[in-house]
Amino acid sequence: MKKDCVAMLLAGGQGSRLYVLTSNMAKPAVPFGGKYRIIDFPLSNCINSGIDTVGVLTQYRPLELNSYIGSGQPWDLDGSTGGVHILPPYQGSKGGTWYKGTANAIYQNIGFIDLYDPEYVVILSGDHIYKMDYSEMVKRHKEAGAACTISVMEVPWAEASRFGIMAVDGSDMITEFAEKPKEPKSNLASMGIYVFSWKALRKYLTEDEADPNSENDFGKNVIPAMLNNGERMAAYRFDGYWKDVGTLESLWDANMDMLSPESGLDLLDESWPIYARSVNAPPAFLSTNSHVTHSAFNRGCEVNGTVENSVLSPNVTVGEGARVSYSVLLPGTVVEPGAVVEYAILGEECRIGRDCRVGGTPESAGDGAWGLTVLAPRCKVEEGRMVRPGCMLDCNGEEVSK
Repeated sequence: MKKDCVAMLLAGGQGSRLYVLTSNMAKPAVPFGGKYRIIDFPLSNCINSGIDTVGVLTQYRPLELNSYIGSGQPWDLDGSTGGVHILPPYQGSKGGTWYKGTANAIYQNIGFIDLYDPEYVVILSGDHIYKMDYSEMVKRHKEAGAACTISVMEVPWAEASRFGIMAVDGSDMITEFAEKPKEPKSNLASMGIYVFSWKALRKYLTEDEADPNSENDFGKNVIPAMLNNGERMAAYRFDGYWKDVGTLESLWDANMDMLSPESGLDLLDESWPIYARSVNAPPAFLSTNSHVTHSAFNRGCEVNGTVENSVLSPNVTVGEGARVSYSVLLPGTVVEPGAVVEYAILGEECRIGRDCRVGGTPESAGDGAWGLTVLAPRCKVEEGRMVRPGCMLDCNGEEVSK
């Protein structure tokens, strides 16, 4: 059962900044790019990197995520000597708690990791869109003789205070680390992807859990403790496409990036495929009245109207005379004839009635608006209704204030 490396995927976040889109599902289960879900990216990266043992730590509304992952077969993670394992919080003989923080989530699963007695543990987040060869990061970790290696990338200075920021020496060894500093000293940001030597991490997790004042968080507690104790800590520079899709704007941006050949997000690259669970649906149908430009559509779609610069998930219907532009339509959405949808994200199984107008350019949204127009899953917009730009509707069609 011994493995050189196992991955632990933190997928239990509520995703509160996605608001109504995650009211009934965990953020990693949110559909992305038509045929995918967010969690497909780290799972595919694992198997493409040669890591065949993955623990997925779930907590918030895990039903859809657990069902989607299943046995792990779409990602070739259903082997008998590893594979993917769902790891929810549990009740033991001395009681139990929810995962209190990222470090506590790993601490509660020390027993799982010990089963495989790995030399190295890769810690991943379940809400990033990117393609990365983790084996190259593990190689950097080994060559540096590090206890911890953090994947980093340069970010705009204006955004640096949103990240864990570090300073490095001439060998890219980390000398300072600050979690979301108000006045960052550099723009080298943590991507929330770590490689640890398991023996060292196990020790620090145990010490962190024993500290009653700790927030049990990697960025706030464990990594600063390791740095303060003089552990060797390396930076691994990543220069590919990466986006944290934890906000409505970033989720929309990443979908639009998928449509742009200049963005760096190439999902047609056969050398590094992103795997997903296939949808049981008929082929897409585009009628002679349809007009589709610079868009992506999937199995089960039926398009009789105009679709521009948009992403259509499986089983989406666009009626005759309807127009969808700069929008992301999640599975099962129906846009009835004559309706117009602009700059919007429509949740699963929404129905837009005839001759409705939903959304508009973010610039036309008033003060206090959300920027994008967002509809909760299964929201129904009655015939002829005007949903103003930057508005958010819950599943009952009621506006959600900011």
